[in-house]
Amino acid sequence: MKEIKSLQFLGSELQEHENLQASAKFQIVPCPMEKTVSYGSGTCLGPNAILHASQELERSSPCESGFFTQPPIDCSVDHETCLLELKERSARIVIGNHFPVILGGEHSLTWAAVKGVSEAIGQKIGVVQIDAHADLRDSYQGMVHSHASVMNLLVQDGHRLASIGVRAICEEEKKIREKYSVFFQDAGELVRGNVSSMELPSDFPELVYLSFDLDGLDPSVMQAVGTPVPGGLSYYQSIDLVKSALKGRTCVGMDLVELSPKPTDIVSPFTAASRAVPADATAASRFLASRASVVSFVFSIVVNLVNSLVPSTDAELRRT
Repeated sequence: MKEIKSLQFLGSELQEHENLQASAKFQIVPCPMEKTVSYGSGTCLGPNAILHASQELERSSPCESGFFTQPPIDCSVDHETCLLELKERSARIVIGNHFPVILGGEHSLTWAAVKGVSEAIGQKIGVVQIDAHADLRDSYQGMVHSHASVMNLLVQDGHRLASIGVRAICEEEKKIREKYSVFFQDAGELVRGNVSSMELPSDFPELVYLSFDLDGLDPSVMQAVGTPVPGGLSYYQSIDLVKSALKGRTCVGMDLVELSPKPTDIVSPFTAASRAVPADATAASRFLASRASVVSFVFSIVVNLVNSLVPSTDAELRRT
């Protein structure tokens, strides 16, 4: 496989003028962070897998706005240094009047991205979180900047939070929800009621950052995550919920996190069904085909999310 630094998201489909850093609206930032993972591993492989999958798929309308994939965040250094680099990178993208799309990597990276975007804009923003977990713990396994506490850090910092699709939450996190007036619609309500539309509170910030943890999807749809939880959202349900939540608001950045490509994964809801591996394939080819099915599906999520965000990213941001 090519090195991540040599790949451009959708590079095989972009015209030259759509792939210029100075003018591309969507700035892709690979962040292969894996520092606080507590169960399944592999998030460091997520960004590279998504970039490779994007080379094989067809262009969509957001291409006209331009995509440029920046060099990856150096995650070989300590966690704090990784977060600082991502915060500064996110801020520079927004200051340049671009839209950051962070490809994770574990969920702890969201704190840095939101902080960078917020500081660049000069005000606190709202965070819309798609997730199986509340991520509101004070700390987890002795780490404050954990994937399990990232949303706690953000609400403590004054950002409003809307949490969608949660189905794994402890008593400590329920108290945090109440303390910080977290708006939430949990998976039990959404899935049982087949709910695909929602409206944020009228006093929720107009400027919104989207954080999409792939374990928010049901494991029958997406198995390639570190902590799969049954009872999750369906593919189109999650996209429709995002679209409705952002209606009338301006999205200022997003991340897609917690992809952990796995050799045994057979999920193929995108195009992989037509690429089924023959029965006599080697273990290596089974691994590659299986991983391609998952990351192709994840890529389709990115494209669909960006498609839904295009109208909500056009407003000129207010900065101090």
